[in-house]
Amino acid sequence: MENIFVAIITGGLALVGVIITNVASNRRAEEKLRVAQAITDAKIEELTREVRKHNNFAEKIPVIQEQIKVVNHRLADLEDIERKDHP
Repeated sequence: MENIFVAIITGGLALVGVIITNVASNRRAEEKLRVAQAITDAKIEELTREVRKHNNFAEKIPVIQEQIKVVNHRLADLEDIERKDHP
């Protein structure tokens, strides 16, 4: 009978130890996940800023290309006028 009580007490203490260890381990894992998530969020924000910058630049390129075409045509027109005035 005494052996049964000792076994129950030992088993109960072992169970408490396992529960405490699991709770502590879960807390550490959750904290690591929170830190990793914060780092990931910061990186995503930085990438978002970079993409927005790139998109703004990409939107301006066609406008610049069109302006260059206009300038080239005007320059060609001026060169034609210059050639006609000074044969």
